Amino acid sequence: MSILFSPLKLRGVTLANRIAVAPMCQYSAEDGFANDWHLVHLGSRAVGGAGLIIFEASAVLPQGRISPQDLGIWKDEHIAPLSRITRFIEQQGVVAGIQLAHAGRKASVWRPWEEQQGRVEPEQGGWHTDAPSAIAFDPSYTTPAALSIDGIKSVIQAFADATVRAHKAGFKLVEIHAAHGYLLHQFLSPISNQRTDQYGGSFENRVRLVLEVVAAVRKVWPQDLPLLVRLSATDWIDGGWNADETVALSRLLREAEVDLVDVSSGGNIASASIPVGPGYQTKFAARVKHEAGIASGTVGMITDPGQAEHILRTEQADLVLMARELLRDPYWPLHAADALHDATSWAPQYMRATSRKSPQRPTVDYSDNSK
Repeated sequence: MSILFSPLKLRGVTLANRIAVAPMCQYSAEDGFANDWHLVHLGSRAVGGAGLIIFEASAVLPQGRISPQDLGIWKDEHIAPLSRITRFIEQQGVVAGIQLAHAGRKASVWRPWEEQQGRVEPEQGGWHTDAPSAIAFDPSYTTPAALSIDGIKSVIQAFADATVRAHKAGFKLVEIHAAHGYLLHQFLSPISNQRTDQYGGSFENRVRLVLEVVAAVRKVWPQDLPLLVRLSATDWIDGGWNADETVALSRLLREAEVDLVDVSSGGNIASASIPVGPGYQTKFAARVKHEAGIASGTVGMITDPGQAEHILRTEQADLVLMARELLRDPYWPLHAADALHDATSWAPQYMRATSRKSPQRPTVDYSDNSK
């Protein structure tokens, strides 16, 4: 049996396999509301056999969106359309998770495919942004306001409130986004955080907000459900957040009852040179797993079943998160099982397409799903 298709238990939740759909922004919401695009996009990957689907970065405050079209979970009205999707995902035997996020100084920008890029001005539907310090990500972005202590407390409370909504919406896993140059990562890095109060300067001060958010989330998130944190292991630039600090923070996260660290990198420094290539971030996940003593996930240019299996078999990570490859092929897990001479379940509607003996998922009555 392959390790890729072996179960992974996180608290009271068991993933059917070690393949996770990484959070991928779709920039397709209006006022934060999930819609049919999200149902089809995420639902097809559930049919495709991933063990875990993590919904895209969902803003805990409206000003925490990357673009005006980002998914949101800052108000109770967002719960019902999210519930529709989590219900379908779970009917496929897949665990539904959500990434809670605040974009900080990287907020209020145009969608990637728009002709116009950079900041969206308030008169165009944008907003003023917040960050640890009044330092813009690059000249095309808005210069943010430095958050006050009261503003920081409001952010912490927003993450906690969003967590309560996530549970009501049927999610079984929450991931806190502290990577890719968004607000919590901005506090971690001495390049974007030049505060002189208790949230800036030393390592202990720069990690304070992440730990306070984790504590607030863990307090309201059920004890039998897993909590993940996504970290950028390095800023890929001298003087920035680095891999040693990531390991040190991961130890603190383990003590704070985080169950797995989802290890990515970069995103905080516009000019950073990143040596992108197949598996280029797995070494960081391996360090977190072995040096911090906490389960880790890895992501980044993982495309081949043998590559994913090798990562797990050599104990570089416990979970493989995939993004672009699952955009290209939502049914990659089904093909990967064949490639590894293993078996994974197929939806009964698709059983006639399998080329080998595969277990069949239970038949589901979908008649009540729209209610």
